[in-house]
Amino acid sequence: MTIDRFLRRLLLPLLLAPIAGLLLALPAPARADEPVYRFSPVPQYSIPLVASYWNPILAYVSEKSGVKLTLKISRTSAETTAYVLSQDIEFAFTNHLFSPEREALGWRVFGRRLTPPVLGQIIVPADSPITDLAQLDGKDIAFPGPEATVAYKFPMAQLMNRKINAHAVFGGNMDGALAQLYSGKVTAAGVNSQLAESHARRENRKYRVLWSSEPLHDLALTRTCRRWPAHSPACTRTRRGDRS
Repeated sequence: MTIDRFLRRLLLPLLLAPIAGLLLALPAPARADEPVYRFSPVPQYSIPLVASYWNPILAYVSEKSGVKLTLKISRTSAETTAYVLSQDIEFAFTNHLFSPEREALGWRVFGRRLTPPVLGQIIVPADSPITDLAQLDGKDIAFPGPEATVAYKFPMAQLMNRKINAHAVFGGNMDGALAQLYSGKVTAAGVNSQLAESHARRENRKYRVLWSSEPLHDLALTRTCRRWPAHSPACTRTRRGDRS
């Protein structure tokens, strides 16, 4: 099976992720000589939630495609990026690779989930006395981590543009940052709107949005080209710099 055919089979179940658990049966055990490809998503939630979301999808894809995938979970987004840099994985769910120096690593986007655009936001609890960004000057603000494009880089750029000197506190992932917000350890949080809404539903929380970015792409499904056969058309295009 070519890598491009495999990726087409991979993408469809990912887009149908919410019902994947209802569709799959456990895959047959892999033969000892079968290669196993590692997939690492940026840990947007706690480790148990990450596992419960992605494991059924990978099991379904493995069964349908005949290509064995395994989940490699990191504790923080920085660890996922470290896996990429050290070539410890073959697939990733991330938006941390879009820089000139990281493009040279040979990773290519092959799809995204079928979800609405996300927003970078700065939020406070609904009962907070804070009603304006200017009131965050000198305050502690929680973020998932310095690699988080939507939840850290966009909100922090907004604060810097307005010359608001807030102190960044990193929670390791979005759940960690929101736990600090609702426990009162920080005044506000920089968030991915999709994850803040999901967390609020799970934990019965309410919050106020102080600022929102323009709509942004969800994280990307990416793969390395360094470990696929040299004749793979998609990887050949990547080496040529063809983004089509």
